[in-house]
Amino acid sequence: MDDSYVPRRKKTSKVRERYVSRQRKRDPMATPGVYFASDNPMDAYGPVVIWRNRLTLLLRDAAWYVTHTPVILVGIVAAIALLFLIFTGSHLLQGRIFPNVWSFGVHIGDMTVEEAQAALTNAWDNQITIQMVDEDRTWTAKPSELGLRLNTQPIVETAKNIGMASIPMGWNIDPVVEVDYITAQNFMLDLSGGVEIPPYNAGYQLTGDRVVGVEGRMGRMMDVALTMESLTQNVISIVQNRRLDLIMIPLPPDVIDPEPFLEQAQELASQPLQMIGYDPFSNESMAWATTPETFVSWLEADAGGLTLRNDAFAPFLDAQNASLNTGGSQTRYLEASETIEKLSAAINEQATSVNLRIRYRPSEYEVVRGDTTYGIARKTGLPYFLVQEANAGRDLDALSVGDKLNLPSRDVAIPLDPVPSKRIVVNLDTQYLKAYENGQEIFSWVISSGRDTAPTTPGIFQILSHNETALGSSFTLCGTQGCGQWTMYWFMGVYEVVPGLMNGFHGAVLLPNGGYLGGGDVGTPTTFGCIMSLDSNAKLLYDWAEQGTIVEIISSEFPPQSDIGRMAFGGGDITASIANLS
Repeated sequence: MDDSYVPRRKKTSKVRERYVSRQRKRDPMATPGVYFASDNPMDAYGPVVIWRNRLTLLLRDAAWYVTHTPVILVGIVAAIALLFLIFTGSHLLQGRIFPNVWSFGVHIGDMTVEEAQAALTNAWDNQITIQMVDEDRTWTAKPSELGLRLNTQPIVETAKNIGMASIPMGWNIDPVVEVDYITAQNFMLDLSGGVEIPPYNAGYQLTGDRVVGVEGRMGRMMDVALTMESLTQNVISIVQNRRLDLIMIPLPPDVIDPEPFLEQAQELASQPLQMIGYDPFSNESMAWATTPETFVSWLEADAGGLTLRNDAFAPFLDAQNASLNTGGSQTRYLEASETIEKLSAAINEQATSVNLRIRYRPSEYEVVRGDTTYGIARKTGLPYFLVQEANAGRDLDALSVGDKLNLPSRDVAIPLDPVPSKRIVVNLDTQYLKAYENGQEIFSWVISSGRDTAPTTPGIFQILSHNETALGSSFTLCGTQGCGQWTMYWFMGVYEVVPGLMNGFHGAVLLPNGGYLGGGDVGTPTTFGCIMSLDSNAKLLYDWAEQGTIVEIISSEFPPQSDIGRMAFGGGDITASIANLS
């Protein structure tokens, strides 16, 4: 054999190479120390691994064929290009916005102009809310409530002009928002009251039996002008972030140090203030008290001393108002500012009790058969002109059954603070007067009320004025020489017949001719609306009844409203609740 001869390696086809490569990958690798009980690969790797390997091989084969077969590669590229042309053409022909376009979080890609505008408007009206934030507190409002109006037209025009630039990375379009300044400002003004945190003046709390001081704290309120400026200048970011930070300004308390009034607070805590609610119409009184702990929490220091902390007292006031009415009625109430003023004064003066006025709300009267407006006024105990004023513009001479008339609050007849301990009761039917103090009868005598042409009005009134002499007149005293005047002694005004004309109590009436009205006697309806007593009796009443004393004038039209009225003319006992009121 020739030494120069070298055997050549046998050439193998590409098919053979791929076959060998695949076969090697199929054969499990030998792993030292690991033995299988079976020659079946399924037992070692499981079906998932086997099918994964087969799928990988198929994909690799497909990739190899594509990359090594130009015809297939060109076909795939052509198909992709065709699909791209179809996609682009359909969007252009249908006027659609290209995908991946957003505005204030709303996707408007693949939509027509009309669809995009509708989607933006729907989200703006029904989905978008703006949070108004002050530290850890939030309030929510719709854009329309804040006076914000969305202009969709420029948004969708911008979206169309973007074209395909949005496809790779997406495109966000700023919303176009207009601000209705007046609407926004009104909303902010309404909101400002709810977001305000009042400053906390130095206060007190009860720990055991000892009062300790609580230092005053800063409050804060919303600066409407600066918040409005922020809204108008940053409206786009506010809409995109759904957040408006309220601009607040600090409110310092009047008093920070509680120490100067600590001793006074301790004295008040030892005997909490008793609150006595008084209804001058029913002569009903009720006492309210609270725990020492609660009472001390109502106290706050101001520049002049101790006073009432309004927000701490408010829940108690609401509870008492609820207790004043039954059956769903909301007729009676304690007026907040009046009650707070009286309590504050009592605290400052370190009083042990305070009288609080129970008031009445306006009401309605439903007309029944036989009613006239004048009769309704007498039935409800109101001067006729007050009913007229409450129903201005209505024809009060044409009433039908079921009609409803407005009635003013009964309080218009008692404008002064009532005197709970004193009450005068007049019976128009019997022409008699009785006066009571602390539930005990003080005076009683015959009187003369108004004649038929000028009757005395029944109702609950009070002493409004004192004049030792007063002048009066009537058309009956008018003649060719003019109208004469009479002189009334010991006059006390009780109610207005019309604005500026007062009826009341008096003694003898000296007429222009030198005689006396009714011949100086009483017992029959003689006057022109007033209530006349014998002169000596009138003087006693004048000296006894201070302004604010309640006057209850009853008749068959207006029955007694109070326990005293019922006892004076109809029997019954006086409740003990009024026995010691002052």
